[in-house]
Amino acid sequence: MPKAKTLWYCTNCGNESPKWMGQCPACKEWNTMVEAPVPAAGKAAKAPFAGSSERRKPVSLREVDLSAEARISLGSAEVDRLLGGGIVPGSLVLIGGEPGIGKSTLSLQIPLHCPSLRTLYVTGEESAKQVKMRAARLGGEADNCLIYAETLLENILAEAEEIQPDLMVVDSVQTMYTETVESAAGSVSQIKEVAARLLRYAKDSGVPVLLVGHITKDGFIAGPKILEHIVDVVLQFEGENRGSYRILRSIKNRFGSTSELAVFEMTGTGLREVANPSEMLIPMHEQGLSGTAICAMLDGTRPFLFEVQALVSTAAYGTAQRSATGFDVRRLNMLLAVLEKRAGFHLSAKDVFLNMAGGLKITDPACDLAVICAVLSSNFDFAIPSDFCFAGEVGLSGEIRPVAQADRRVIEAQRLGFRKIFVSSYSNLEAVKNVSGVAGNSRKDSAKIEIVRVSDVAELVKKLFK
Repeated sequence: MPKAKTLWYCTNCGNESPKWMGQCPACKEWNTMVEAPVPAAGKAAKAPFAGSSERRKPVSLREVDLSAEARISLGSAEVDRLLGGGIVPGSLVLIGGEPGIGKSTLSLQIPLHCPSLRTLYVTGEESAKQVKMRAARLGGEADNCLIYAETLLENILAEAEEIQPDLMVVDSVQTMYTETVESAAGSVSQIKEVAARLLRYAKDSGVPVLLVGHITKDGFIAGPKILEHIVDVVLQFEGENRGSYRILRSIKNRFGSTSELAVFEMTGTGLREVANPSEMLIPMHEQGLSGTAICAMLDGTRPFLFEVQALVSTAAYGTAQRSATGFDVRRLNMLLAVLEKRAGFHLSAKDVFLNMAGGLKITDPACDLAVICAVLSSNFDFAIPSDFCFAGEVGLSGEIRPVAQADRRVIEAQRLGFRKIFVSSYSNLEAVKNVSGVAGNSRKDSAKIEIVRVSDVAELVKKLFK
């Protein structure tokens, strides 16, 4: 009996190799090669799917009609905004996240809260009764949501052709398999083939498809990296399972911005949209506590304010510790070095612990100013007033650099009732002056907020801790 032929696939990028290699030659990752059997020649031709036999002709770009390509609302304002105004017909959307974070809840909540869409909900991890129990907890109209417990892709596509749904949800892509590939469900070759055929179905039929995907222990979506290249949109859940808040972030979006995020709260009846994240991230403790500062951050097109917490104490074991949750610890070390070199604060012998409230992971450089203020507040044991907020980047020479869209940050701080906001003196002053209600503006029908401009760390200390 002839030996079955096998190939080695890279789980990170999908590169194929006839033999095992410690390092993938394509993506340079180590120990990512797995063995899988080679698909039998000609077997894929036995299972055609919608549109596979139709031969298309090239058309002029001017002749392409977009009139019928209006986006479809999913019944969730936050998800629609994250997708760029609704889901595009014929698109393939991948939702990833840790176990128990809310992927299946969101994927079922969308069709339940949007009864106008006839949805085919394919589940490979639960039975129809289990889905029914979860749907009863989530509420909503269930008449147009059809549950199909199946893992064989050929059966799923056949049912989709017969039902002609407006939306199809697949939970999850790692549990699906096709008979054209001789390997177990969840393998590299199976995930590649299943995703490719679902993409072809979505493009041919115009039905948008939502895929639910698992992630690895490193926080990346499980399966080959080519899975993220195949799909049109990648959304990823972030947050702690023990906490109540979840953040849905856009990692890839061919039809919109990749700098957007949506905030949800996990409740007993499902995920609740948090339309104003600033309200949940603003301090919820008594006044007069040191080591806290409010940052005016911008994530995508949404400005919101959150609390930065710092704790500075004498090093107990001689060697100072540096710890940061939700913030790059290397940037924290850089900011502490700036404080010591440019402002004369000796923090090398002290432990510094930093935490971003709400479990956020912050990459906006505008957070630098709030981090410095929180560290100095804890070091001096001096409480910063809770109606002060900060937005500025700190350079290596100690200068406070301007940040993008300062006017939008000021508007958000003013709307939430803050009295002062500290920004760089090099900010776009014209944009700031045009904000209604700020100090010096002629309008009197809105609360005023004072804009304090600082040029470097030394000036910041004088104005804040005087």
